[in-house]
Amino acid sequence: MEQAQAQAQPLRIAQYLHNAADEVALLSNLPAVNEGRILQNIMDAITRVDRRLARVETRLLARPFSSKSAAMAGLDISSRYRMLSGYEIPVLGYGVYQTPADAAEDVVLHAFRTGYRHVGLLVDSARAYRNEGPCSDAIKNSGLPRSEIFFTTKVPPRSMGYEQTKASIESSFKQTGLDYIDLYLIHAPYGGKEGRNGTWRALVEAQQAGKIRSLGVSNYGVHHLDELEAYIKELESQKGTGKGGEISVGQWELHPWLGRSDIVEWCQKRGVVLEAYCPIVRGSRFDDPLLKPLVKKYGKTPAQVLIRWSLQKGFVPLPKSATKSRIEENADVYDFELTSEDMKSLETEEYAPCSWDPTTSRD
Repeated sequence: MEQAQAQAQPLRIAQYLHNAADEVALLSNLPAVNEGRILQNIMDAITRVDRRLARVETRLLARPFSSKSAAMAGLDISSRYRMLSGYEIPVLGYGVYQTPADAAEDVVLHAFRTGYRHVGLLVDSARAYRNEGPCSDAIKNSGLPRSEIFFTTKVPPRSMGYEQTKASIESSFKQTGLDYIDLYLIHAPYGGKEGRNGTWRALVEAQQAGKIRSLGVSNYGVHHLDELEAYIKELESQKGTGKGGEISVGQWELHPWLGRSDIVEWCQKRGVVLEAYCPIVRGSRFDDPLLKPLVKKYGKTPAQVLIRWSLQKGFVPLPKSATKSRIEENADVYDFELTSEDMKSLETEEYAPCSWDPTTSRD
């Protein structure tokens, strides 16, 4: 079934391009008095084609990895996924959750030196952790071109709502001094439907103004994702195609003991890149019987096995550590591959968050 759909996709795209060409040809024969409308309609047709092609490409790139496909793709620290926004995101990130502000710059610089910078570093920051400024200082002092670094921050729960989010975005630029932010996430689905929609609208406006490159959500349940998808369609019906924004990234706690199959399926069907925070379960499962055979088999640490599992699932893991040796260890995951049997052995039916779980919120 999936193979048949994949084979049919190029035909659908070809038909879409053909229809768009017919539309442009028809428009070009209209009276000159309609030139403004003709130009706008042509641009709208081009936009629709571009967005359709971007979604197809992203969905292909975002397919979950098996150990075999990871090897064939030459997965390494420089690998990236293309997002629905058209920009690329590194497949391995470095999280600075709860890293003290006075230590953040030093450890982020060490992450750059370790090699996370080969194509770009995903620095997961947030004002809630008071380390947004120090992370941006590390970017400026790294000696790396800004274009090689991928910087993420979030709208904190207390800033939900249109006006509050606009202020939050401005605060981010004031604290970081950056010209643009690569990815801006909604941290949690709090604030009620009106607050969530207002926050999204403010983010979309900032994206359209060139301040933010890509948008996403964190800790949304499927019901929140459905709500946002409907709101994006509503914005597009009001403002035009492509004016509602796109969910490029979704971030959740993801690991073998919290697989979130419903959320993963929702995202993969739409080409949304999945980020995994707490990919090593805060070390709480290092002695788990499921891990021990793989640790012995590959001569790797439990953390490395779990990060490799996340990569081969097609996720973007965000291991966090303020210890320099562990920052290096967490990046040393490209010289081994888990087999399909290994991956299957790590499948569980558990639903065991080690962090908070706003996905269940009915706010």
